[in-house]
Amino acid sequence: MAQGGTKAKTELALEREAIAWIRHLTSGEATAADAEALQAWRNQSAAHSTAFGVASRLWRDLEPSGNRVRRQQSATSELSSANHARAVASRRAFLGGGLAAASIAGAYAMARPPLGLWPSWKELTADYRTATGEQRVLALAANVSVRMNTQTSIVVQPSDENTDSVALVAGEASFATGGDGARRFVVLAGERRIEAKVAKFDVRYMPGRNAAPLCVTCISGQLKVVSGTNVTTLEPGQQFRRDGNGQQEIVDVDPEVASAWQQGILIFRATPLADVVEEVNRYRPGRIIVINDEIARMPVSGRFRVARLDEILVRIEQAVGAKILSLPGGLVVLS
Repeated sequence: MAQGGTKAKTELALEREAIAWIRHLTSGEATAADAEALQAWRNQSAAHSTAFGVASRLWRDLEPSGNRVRRQQSATSELSSANHARAVASRRAFLGGGLAAASIAGAYAMARPPLGLWPSWKELTADYRTATGEQRVLALAANVSVRMNTQTSIVVQPSDENTDSVALVAGEASFATGGDGARRFVVLAGERRIEAKVAKFDVRYMPGRNAAPLCVTCISGQLKVVSGTNVTTLEPGQQFRRDGNGQQEIVDVDPEVASAWQQGILIFRATPLADVVEEVNRYRPGRIIVINDEIARMPVSGRFRVARLDEILVRIEQAVGAKILSLPGGLVVLS
C-alpha cells in the first residue's frame, strides 16, 4: 500500500507540473526557450511524457464550460472500483480545474504561435519531436529508418499486416525502407500519402507556408504520392512540390543538394530572402524577421553550414544591403 501511495503521489506531482507547463504555454507569454525547456522536461522519463500526454489530452477535450471533463470524470468513476474511482476523480478534477484556467486566446496561440516562436500544440504532443538545430535517427520498424531534421514532429500510426505508417505533422525527414519489399511504408503529410516499398526519399511538410508546404524528393527506388484517386509516381531525382495555393509540379533535382541538410549544410540558389530567412529560422534559437518587402524578394545564393548560421546574416547584409537590428531573446530584424 505504501509503495502504491508513493507511486500515486509521484504521478500526481508530475501531472501538476504538466498542468503548469500547459498553463504557461497557453498564457501568451511563452518564449521559444520555454518550448525547448518543455521538451527537455518531457524527455526526463517515460513518466514525465505520460503525464504530459494525460494533461494535453484533457486540455484538447476541454470545452469552455468544462462539461466534457466532468463527463469523462463521471464515466471513469462508473467503470472503476470505488477506491480507484475516488483517486482518479480527484486527480481529473484537479486537472480539469487547472486546465479551465487556460484562456481561449492562449489556446489560439498554441494552435498558431505568434511569429512561430514555439511549436504548435500538435507538434509538441507528437510521438517524436526534434528541437531547434537537432537531428535524430529512428528505427521505426525492422525495415524502416528515419532521420528527422530540426523542428520536426512525427506521429506513429497503427500498423496492419501489410503496412507501416507515420504522420509527418510538420518538418522534414529522410526515410529509408528495405527488406524484401513485401511491406508497404506510408508517410502521411496533410492530405497526401507518400507510399513506398524499397526506396529512400525525403519529405518536407510545412503547413501554413505558401511556398511549397509539401515537398517530396525521391532519392532511390520509386514513390507514389496519393491524394484521393490521383496518383503521382516519382522516380529517382524527381521532386513533387505543392504550394499553399494548391498548385503542384514535378521537377528534376540533384538528390545530393536536396539532402544536403543531412550533412549539416544549407544550399540556396537564387532563393528569395524571405524563404531563406524562414529556413534559417528552423535551425537557430530566436527569430529573424524581414520587415522590408523589397529586400524580402531579393535572391540569395550560397552554401552555409548549420553550425555557423550567423555567417548568413553577414552575407545578407553585404548582398542586399539590409540593416540588421539585434534584440534580446535572439530576435533579429532585417530592414
